[in-house]
Amino acid sequence: MNVFAGYARYYDLLYRDKPYGEEAEYVRRLILARVPKASVIVELGCGTGAHAEHLARTGMEVSGADVSEWMLERAVARRAAISKDVAQRLHFCRGDVRDVRLAVRADAVISLFHVMSYQSENADLQAMFSTAREHLRPGGVFIFDVWYGPAVLAERPAVRVKELEDDEVKITRIAQPTMHPSRNLVDVHYRIIACEKRTGYSSETEETHRMRYLFSPEVELLATHAGLSVIDAHEWMSGRAPGFDTWGVCFVCQA
Repeated sequence: MNVFAGYARYYDLLYRDKPYGEEAEYVRRLILARVPKASVIVELGCGTGAHAEHLARTGMEVSGADVSEWMLERAVARRAAISKDVAQRLHFCRGDVRDVRLAVRADAVISLFHVMSYQSENADLQAMFSTAREHLRPGGVFIFDVWYGPAVLAERPAVRVKELEDDEVKITRIAQPTMHPSRNLVDVHYRIIACEKRTGYSSETEETHRMRYLFSPEVELLATHAGLSVIDAHEWMSGRAPGFDTWGVCFVCQA
């Protein structure tokens, strides 16, 4: 999965308004509801480490893995910029969520921001579930969010344009989706136009992100094959029952 290559340069700006702290607290509560004494977390697809940092600030030990070197560079820089007592609870390494193996047994494995939906083939999904199971202690939980199939089919992805800027650059991101309904896939083609404010220099970056939308029965089957049980499924952050308008669904599985 060679994504977030050129896109990664603008990642923090594109998602600067994402409520990482609120999301991390939401996930922490989900974990503690099932594993009250949880203290060790593995994060698959940790990105720039924003969720991990917030969790570490609550006393959790977090080991994160990501396939993107650029994302990990930002995660390591994030760790270097915070207090030592928090930084010592953060560990980052490069690894593919399908086959990374850390020397950690965790109370919870988490994978956020639709990392699961980036596993486009059945074998990819099975491999990621196996990775999660390998890192869980008995009774531990695997928490992740996905693009939810009923909503994707009901509302259909559409072209979206997003414009953002900071002190250095102004960017326009155009997202053009192409659906492959026979495979439950959406190819999202991103075109990013960036203009440097100081020099006026403009550049373009293009890449395609392949996303798999998932349905509850297949998630349940994948979990069962990995030795896990789905114990909860609800709308991401709200807790509502999933429906035709629910694009993001959070699943909680238990070992």
